[in-house]
Amino acid sequence: MAPQPIHKVLSGLRALAFLLGGDRRGNVAIIFALSLPVIVMLALGGVDIHRITTAKAQFQDALDAAALAAARSPYTTPEELKSITLVNLRANLKGIELEPVQDGDVQVAMNDKSVVIATAQGRVKTLVANIVLPPYGQLLDDTLPVSVRSEVNRSSRDVEVALVLDITGSMNDCAASCSSGRKIDNLKSAAKELIDIVVQDNQSPFYSKVALAPYSMGVNVGDTYADRARGALGSSTQSITAATWLTGSVKTITGITRAYTAVVTASNHGFKNGDIVTIWSAETMAPLNGVALTVGNATTNTFSLLGKDSRYYSAFSGRAYVAKCARADCNIVITMARHGLSPDGDAAVLSGMGGLSQLNDIGFRVAGVSATTATLALDASQAQLANAPMGGAAYTSGGQLVCGVDGCSNRDFVNAAGTWTRFPGTTCVSERAGAQAYTDAAPSTSSWVGRSYAGTGNACPASRIVPLTNVKKTLTDAINGMSAVGSTAGHIGLAWGWYLVSPTFGLWSGAGAPAAYDSTKTLKAVVLMTDGEFNTPYFRGVIAGDAGVGSGGADTHINQPATNGSSFDQAYRLCQNMKAVGVIVYTVGFDIGAAQNMTGPIDSAGELMARCATNPDRAFQASSSTDLSDAFRDIGRDITRLRISR
Repeated sequence: MAPQPIHKVLSGLRALAFLLGGDRRGNVAIIFALSLPVIVMLALGGVDIHRITTAKAQFQDALDAAALAAARSPYTTPEELKSITLVNLRANLKGIELEPVQDGDVQVAMNDKSVVIATAQGRVKTLVANIVLPPYGQLLDDTLPVSVRSEVNRSSRDVEVALVLDITGSMNDCAASCSSGRKIDNLKSAAKELIDIVVQDNQSPFYSKVALAPYSMGVNVGDTYADRARGALGSSTQSITAATWLTGSVKTITGITRAYTAVVTASNHGFKNGDIVTIWSAETMAPLNGVALTVGNATTNTFSLLGKDSRYYSAFSGRAYVAKCARADCNIVITMARHGLSPDGDAAVLSGMGGLSQLNDIGFRVAGVSATTATLALDASQAQLANAPMGGAAYTSGGQLVCGVDGCSNRDFVNAAGTWTRFPGTTCVSERAGAQAYTDAAPSTSSWVGRSYAGTGNACPASRIVPLTNVKKTLTDAINGMSAVGSTAGHIGLAWGWYLVSPTFGLWSGAGAPAAYDSTKTLKAVVLMTDGEFNTPYFRGVIAGDAGVGSGGADTHINQPATNGSSFDQAYRLCQNMKAVGVIVYTVGFDIGAAQNMTGPIDSAGELMARCATNPDRAFQASSSTDLSDAFRDIGRDITRLRISR
């Protein structure tokens, strides 16, 4: 135990001695003299008990690893097995508060069932319990014994473990006690402890590997795997052959009043009462741009905008433009051989429009489609139309539909606030939709995993997946480089934890390729860790409009509900399916509430952690850095011991 706790114990004893020793009554002095040794023994003996408990756990880990090394060796005689065990045991005991282990303290043999049985005796030097207290003499010996035992089936199993680690923005905070730094730093330490336990130095004849799937708003698979997982992102355009929007000619506006009913000045405009017109380039009166307006009180040079109260707009300045709409709703209709657009959240960006240059480089809400036409509404584009050039009233030639649907390099969509947004494609991925949403089937043109388009406010995390490896430095370097940012798409992290140990997903090669599903030969496990609620489901590559609190603002969400429903529901279904093929699932909730119920739809992280785990013994709750380290160590030990008989 560290000197500081010992100092506290001694300080407490000094205070007690001063209090009782200061009492001059005879009976108190006698009681004090007789009881002091007992009090000292109980108080100071507890220090050594703690040290012994810790040392024994570490001794057990060391013997497990050493016995495993002996079982992997080609040797069969007790002498040979003991020699291998001693070398590995002593290497594993470095830094542990245990007296040097002698050859005679270790016994190793293999029985007729090819089980290597190792036992070891050790001694822990006491710090305080060996003091002498007159008249009792020495309380305890200078050292106290500890015994450990390990049995390893020589027909052991390979081990493949995927760590699904929460690196969301909340991990920059500290846990409830706030006494041990940021949660992300606590996680890094705990994850590296697990790796030290699981990944053995000896990788023959059985290997032990770990993979990493850090997640926040998605999972970054990196350039190496992105195209193979979600398909290559395209940038091709489609040629427009016709466009209908306005009739007549474009008129220049020189003034708009601020009045209960706005009055527009446009010389010789030619409009009649009841005409439907639209305005653009009215920068200081933004709400008038890109909407259908009804003409009233028309004169040669002025007309009213019926129902438009402009009293609270900024004063008009500069010039704006107005023209009569070809349709009552003022929507644009474009024609092309094919377009791929959908009215479910898509925005269409036009370029090179001959005769209608005011529409170029603006995204318009897709209001309807047919096989060869798309109807585009203006309501999501008012801010852009407020700065558009004059242009013309009739399409003449050319024009391209820019690639902006799911699968393109950029994603043009209408956000949950009702305006056009463009996000770039990333090497992050979102959930898979369709028939393979909850399987580990290999990605293909019919079953790509979801793409992820992200803005700067909830960006793709820099930390990338690491396929299975037994190189500890590769794993620890990746963990050390993790930074906390973004919202919580835990269901996506969980899916990739499964994919990383799946032999059927098919992205991995060489040392990173998982073994076939065969629990007698390979132990496969996924460790899911989170510090909060899963709140980031997707719709066609963009965070869904019904995503939870903390997943970004409405301007970063598409105006559609999640394709697969809630993140919790998706995660639970993934857990059930991976467990069905023999993957062991461990869960670690860090600084989250416990489950409030265990039936019906999952509505909290605590409930998900409890229901997702293979069994209750594999669901852990941690409220401090110490708890987190304990949980990861316990998981590491459990995984190691699952491959050995005891």
